[in-house]
Amino acid sequence: QVQLVESGGGLAQAGGSLRLSCAASGRTFSSYYMGWFRQAPGLEREFVAAIGKRGIMTTYAGSVEGRFTISRDNAKDTVYLQMNSLKPEDTAVYYCAAATVWVPPTTRYDYWGQGTQVTVSS
Repeated sequence: QVQLVESGGGLAQAGGSLRLSCAASGRTFSSYYMGWFRQAPGLEREFVAAIGKRGIMTTYAGSVEGRFTISRDNAKDTVYLQMNSLKPEDTAVYYCAAATVWVPPTTRYDYWGQGTQVTVSS
């Protein structure tokens, strides 16, 4: 089992940047594929980005590709989401998730964090 804790959310202006972190504890972090999702009020949770176990393989939702970058540091048991050129429509609660198999862009991840709020003002 792995526990996930997100941080780094907050308020940003349109065009600005935020960096989210997700710290993992429990079983070996490098054993998991990691993903980021987001959920805006009244909407379903949607896939944002995913990264392979060694940080080489990545995939993104079309709405964030070119603006967001997912990365991981297995020595620090942490996955990151660098968000640039933020837009008001990026406003949502952002969640990180861990899976033992490669499942993006589905939500079939095994473990989820509690989420961190990101609000982008226009």
